[in-house]
Amino acid sequence: MTPELPMVTPAQNLPEKVRIHEVGPRDGLQNEKSTVPTEVKAEFIHRLAEAGLTTIEATSFVHPKWVPQLADAETLFPALQDLKGVHLPVLVPNERGLTRALSLGASRLAVFAAATESFAKANLNRTVAESLAMFEPVVARAKEGGAHVRGYLSMCFGDPWEGAVPVRQVVAAATALMDLGCDELSLGDTIGVATPGHVTALLTALNEAGVATPRIGVHFHDTYGQALANTLAALQHGVTTVDASAGGLGGCPYAKSATGNLATEDLVWMLRGLGIETGVDLDRLSATSAWMAARLGRPSPSRTVRALTHQEQ
Repeated sequence: MTPELPMVTPAQNLPEKVRIHEVGPRDGLQNEKSTVPTEVKAEFIHRLAEAGLTTIEATSFVHPKWVPQLADAETLFPALQDLKGVHLPVLVPNERGLTRALSLGASRLAVFAAATESFAKANLNRTVAESLAMFEPVVARAKEGGAHVRGYLSMCFGDPWEGAVPVRQVVAAATALMDLGCDELSLGDTIGVATPGHVTALLTALNEAGVATPRIGVHFHDTYGQALANTLAALQHGVTTVDASAGGLGGCPYAKSATGNLATEDLVWMLRGLGIETGVDLDRLSATSAWMAARLGRPSPSRTVRALTHQEQ
């Protein structure tokens, strides 16, 4: 019989509170083979907010040709404006996407860069330097308008074409991205190959290069079952922003070896056991992910969702 809540046993040198940056509606649903109806996406986001999540990445203003699953951004985003006290970041790939997002009143934006040339070519059809040059006017315009800008950096730990990515290479790309004016950096373990020591080494190197820990978030995939261990290593370093996806939705369309994101429920279970505040109602969140899994026609990959909702594997 699975207990409803873990026993709370705080550990030393961990933050008192963690902000979960929920990416399921964008990073998760963009990888679905079939398009989820706009009204289902809107209800999903509302349910996530009702569960206590205060940062929910809503959609992407990428050209529909590249991400058809999120082609309804102009319809979806206005349907979320009744949510109060909830940040709704959106991904913008270029100035055209920025214009679309700003026209709808988006005030939290994200750009998506890569630490490796191979992934920059596959994902953006540009070199790393060319992609940063493309983002420079995007970030500048966004900041001029008073927006908060997050910089995603993918392939921070390993690349399916290039193998292990040297820490110094990641630091160079990360500092260049932050120098554009980004407020926050999200380190992506896109294919899930990171291990805790590697996480600590990268965070330390970023600090030494001038990127302060409060400006860093972590984004782990669970390909090798290391996402929670890597998250704990980041927390021990002082990181307080963790990306996660409700129900473990998502992967990466340009990196076929990537499996799902760290499940938000699995993260909340661990944080609750450590006595770290998230503001999330775990039962309500698990019910929401089970609800979405039913609409996608398959059980949730999150172990916590399956345990709390008694889903079959």
